[in-house]
Amino acid sequence: MISEEIIGLLNNSAQKAGYNDKLSVTFSNMPKLCDFQCNDCFSLAKKYGKNPFDIAEDIVKNIENNEDFDFSAVRPAFINIKLTDKKLSQIGNEFLKDERGGVPKHEHSQKVIMDYGGANVAKALHVGHLRSPIIGESLKRLYKFLGDEVIADVHLGDWGLQMGLTELQLYLDGKLDYYFEGKGKEPVITLDMLNEAYPKASARKNIDEQFKAQADEWTLKIQNKEEPYYTVYKIIREVSVKEIKKHYSELGAEFDLWYGESDAQDYIDKAIKIIEDKGLTRVSDGALVVDVAVEGENIPIPKTSEDEVQRYKNPMPPAIIKKYNGGVLYATTDIATILMRNEMFGYPDRIEYIVDLRQKNHFVQVFRVCKMAGISPKSQQLLHIGYGTMNGKDGKPFKTRSGDTIKLEDIIDMLVDKASEKLKSNGVEFDRDLALKIGVSAMKFGDLINNVDKDYVFDLDKFMSFEGKTGPYLQYTAVRINSILAKTGEAKGEFYVDNDEEREIIRNILKLNSAYEICYNNKTLSPLCLATYNLASAFSTFYNNHNVVNEKDEKKKQSFIALLMLVKNKLAQALNVLAIEIPQKM
Repeated sequence: MISEEIIGLLNNSAQKAGYNDKLSVTFSNMPKLCDFQCNDCFSLAKKYGKNPFDIAEDIVKNIENNEDFDFSAVRPAFINIKLTDKKLSQIGNEFLKDERGGVPKHEHSQKVIMDYGGANVAKALHVGHLRSPIIGESLKRLYKFLGDEVIADVHLGDWGLQMGLTELQLYLDGKLDYYFEGKGKEPVITLDMLNEAYPKASARKNIDEQFKAQADEWTLKIQNKEEPYYTVYKIIREVSVKEIKKHYSELGAEFDLWYGESDAQDYIDKAIKIIEDKGLTRVSDGALVVDVAVEGENIPIPKTSEDEVQRYKNPMPPAIIKKYNGGVLYATTDIATILMRNEMFGYPDRIEYIVDLRQKNHFVQVFRVCKMAGISPKSQQLLHIGYGTMNGKDGKPFKTRSGDTIKLEDIIDMLVDKASEKLKSNGVEFDRDLALKIGVSAMKFGDLINNVDKDYVFDLDKFMSFEGKTGPYLQYTAVRINSILAKTGEAKGEFYVDNDEEREIIRNILKLNSAYEICYNNKTLSPLCLATYNLASAFSTFYNNHNVVNEKDEKKKQSFIALLMLVKNKLAQALNVLAIEIPQKM
């Protein structure tokens, strides 16, 4: 890494000057002046009782002359480091030859289970199901790219109350007489039937306590695998999962495991026994609970505005692991799922959940129970990566004009239609696969460029622009480079820096390479999105000022072609991590 090379030179020089401290460097926020800078002379001044600028000069004076870097002391006490053209050329050629483009893998790989997707069986996918597969898929690709062993599990919600509600409603509507009454022919349960039954049952449970109680009983019968309840449940699950797979495939989300809450059923009794044997449970109103609050804990109440005074509510409530009727809850199945994953996959280093930020307290409860009971060892990280809400332009959760939640299939149709409009304006005939690729990528980049835990505005017109910080702009840049290379062929010579545009490209590649580790540590893709855009923007400036195809100087032309190949590789690498496909044309 270039920064490590610079730090080595600085540390050797500092020791010669009588300073035995380890120095650090950062990318310069003023790239016209320098590429890197060291700001440590201020802290050294306090320790050694000297003027900080004098220390900066001492260190710079003791650096041996070299052809790679220019060091200078700048008031009030900065050390500026600029890479020479020779060094930038060397970096470019090394990155072009390296299949990883200069991005190192981690020395120590970790085994990671990622839980994302999380669609509920028997419910139509809607706008609220978008962020989890988008964020989860990109984080998974990032972890794999840096060397982790990753297992992606969709973890379907297929074992909760919605199953009892849906099945009971279908029964009351006379759709299940074959199974329960032995009458008529075996029905074909369709997706349309499920999409009608669940909303109807969900609304009814809020006003009909008897219906709600009956749905609870049906849910318990399903969980106990009683017939014919369990057979009907499996049919509903199969129909629903087929549709979920289709939509997740359109979003580019790929999973190793299609497990659900139901797969942890065989581990529930074992998990509860482990918790009970630890003496962690008590009975409260007939339910089995575990107290998880810690001393001095206060839970922040979300603010409605930045100016509002922060208020707090009571300590974390107990985790309910068994209901009064013996039924289990989401907390129970999540605890059992952690036990299952540890036994099946040999206690992975990390288990990560990409789930709505509003589920924070749920995961705090689940994780604390698992740690207290020893279901999760101390060395294992249990992480909830909570994401914010996708809002409309009015700042409120994105919904239809009538206030209904927008279905995922409608979102996908919107993306295809908007992308088709853009392509038509560019003279490209309608191609649904191409429009889907561009539309979905536009939405992904519009999501990922924001910090994961922040709300963001779903602005389709902005996302779909072929200019600015958008997915289509990055795709278009890559398509443009591929088009040029199709005319010129691959480079026959090496790359050498000869102008400011080329210097800016290599600097942005260095920043792009560093963005991967920043994203890994902070569990967000925003730095990678910004760095990829900056590289594409730097290339566009180069492209506008240099005609690669018609360049007369053959040596310079071959250098240009090598640079294009490098930029192409780096964009393709970053876009692959972001799960954004590069189309053939735009």
